[in-house]
Amino acid sequence: MAKTRKRSKRRLEDLSCVNPNAAGLDIGSEEIVVAVPADRDDQPVRAFATFTLDLQALVDWLIACGIDTVVMESTGVFWIPIYELLEQHGIVP
Repeated sequence: MAKTRKRSKRRLEDLSCVNPNAAGLDIGSEEIVVAVPADRDDQPVRAFATFTLDLQALVDWLIACGIDTVVMESTGVFWIPIYELLEQHGIVP
């Protein structure tokens, strides 16, 4: 019979930060919800509409927060416009 290993619980404090300048984007057809590290802004989670001016405001906010990379979740093709804007401004999607 195979031995079973006891799994130890990992705590959030025990995990190392891989990229402290990263943000997360949840992209939908009408709204993009963005989260940056809590120490970057008084309101670290914001929602932006998907019109061109709103996407530009999103990118400007990420730059102001010192973000250099983002992770994105999207259903469908809604990620393409923001992906292109991020690349144009030197943020790695």
